[in-house]
This record gives sequence, C-alpha cells and structure tokens, in this order.
Amino acid sequence: MASLAALVALVGLGDAIYLTVYHYNGKQVQCTIVSGCEEVLNSSYSEIAGIPLAVFGALAYFTAFSLATLAAFDYRHLWKLFSLQALLMALFSGWLLYVQAYIIQHFCQYCLLSAAVSFTLFTLVIVSYFFPKKLE
Repeated sequence: MASLAALVALVGLGDAIYLTVYHYNGKQVQCTIVSGCEEVLNSSYSEIAGIPLAVFGALAYFTAFSLATLAAFDYRHLWKLFSLQALLMALFSGWLLYVQAYIIQHFCQYCLLSAAVSFTLFTLVIVSYFFPKKLE
C-alpha cells in the first residue's frame, strides 16, 4: 500500500510542479478537458501571501511521497504521519473544490487532478487500516 501511495503522490507532485512552472513563467496552462483554468488559477484564492498554491501542493506531495516511500522501506511508524498528511491534503482539497464550484464557479482540470490524487491518497490510508498486512 505504501509503495502505491508513493507512486500516486508522484502524480500529484508532477501536477503541482507543472502548475508552479507555468505560474512563474507567466504562461497560460493548456486547459483541454474543462474550461475555466485561467479563472481558477488567476483568482485571489490561487495564492497565499503571494505564493501560488501549487508551490504548497508540490511541498505537500513531496512530503507525502517521502513518507510513503520510507513507510514502504520498513519505517512503518511513518505511515501514521503519512496518514495525517493525507487527511489534511484531502480536507484542503475539499475546501478548494468548494471554492471552485461555488465561489469562482469554474473548474481547473489540473486542480481537479490534484484533488483526485489527494482523495486517492486518503482512500489508500483508509484501506490500509482495514488491511494492515498490505502496507508493503
């Protein structure tokens, strides 16, 4: 389970790095699945103290990847920290989905991918507590 969680976290890390690079290059992201990426990524909710949320996302996904990887390599006590990390990420993703749906009223496909990754990580945590032998 921990190895799978590490791989899933890498998807989120790639997504967050992609958004961070585009933000600092000043380019617009290619929004091909839904329309509204620019509205979401340029909203007042896209930054905290002038730092894009994608930077915080990259840090969160890197932390999740690191904790899951270490848990996979017999540092099982770190799975509890990973579990807390996954819970916080899922809760924040839920908040951001609310912001997109009800405040901005537009969706960003990269943000939706990030939310899906966060919810998947938390789902893996829940499953791991029902099947503790599958943590490897």
